[in-house]
Amino acid sequence: MKNKFTIAIQMDSLDTIDIAADSTFAIALESQNRGHKLYHYLPSDLSMKNGAVIARARLLNLDAKTGEYFLDSYEFLNLTEIDVVLMRQDPPFDMSYITATHLLERIQPNTLVVNNPMHVRNAPEKLFVTEFQDLTPPTLITRDQDLIKRFRSDYGDIIIKPLYGNGGAGVFHIEPENENLNALIELFFSQSREPIIVQQYLPEIRDGDKRIILVNGNAVGAVSRVPMQGEARANLHVGATAQKATINQRDQEICNSIGPILREKGLLFVGIDVIGCYLTEINVTSPTGIKEINQLDGVRLEKVILDSIEENMAIK
Repeated sequence: MKNKFTIAIQMDSLDTIDIAADSTFAIALESQNRGHKLYHYLPSDLSMKNGAVIARARLLNLDAKTGEYFLDSYEFLNLTEIDVVLMRQDPPFDMSYITATHLLERIQPNTLVVNNPMHVRNAPEKLFVTEFQDLTPPTLITRDQDLIKRFRSDYGDIIIKPLYGNGGAGVFHIEPENENLNALIELFFSQSREPIIVQQYLPEIRDGDKRIILVNGNAVGAVSRVPMQGEARANLHVGATAQKATINQRDQEICNSIGPILREKGLLFVGIDVIGCYLTEINVTSPTGIKEINQLDGVRLEKVILDSIEENMAIK
């Protein structure tokens, strides 16, 4: 095994991130501390030329004390000559995202891509979770307005949201007496040809939406995101509060059920969402939450992630 690797991070502009709360920055800093060489490039800088997958990238250096980053001049990298690529750009899971997975799939197995791009493409979080019907709340995915009305009639209190959305955008809690369902359906369908997802509302959300981090299929930490008063969404960037959480027996049952499948698919770094006793999402695109868990539990999950990457490199 090579002791030192070259790691290219495919993610959005560093100017847009909150370094104090960013999981990718924590992973990058741990990589640098171990002596690995870092590059950064934007998803738009990924190309294919005569069959070779290349990236217009810049050498990245981080300052742990100040939280600053430094980027050198651009150079073109042949990604088959890079040891590890971290696919860490934020959704939406659109055709641009899917194209990136196709390109990165071409560099395997020469290069370890985290997470495996083929299975990232095949596992959008709101669809992947439906493979585990015994773990999930009642769920409908459709463009059929009559089916949505019947679902509401059956369950009364529902959540509707875009199938490929992220960050809580477009998530609506429709209570039994709410008269806006038809208007919302019309709005969704006028803006996209995609189906929408409808789920039974889980009142346990008031106690928090638990984000559990799994590394190589094993649960390593959790944080509860508690929505603010009057808000149905438990996303931190819309005002939810991060609170200390433990992995209870039901959480562990869920992780034990999905863990072997995550390992089999090469989904090394995954964040799942659990509300009450139900699994609601499996986030394989760009999971977050490790900085909050680190701060609340006094741990460093980025060390666990890098350990797993290095172990995977050792058996390549």
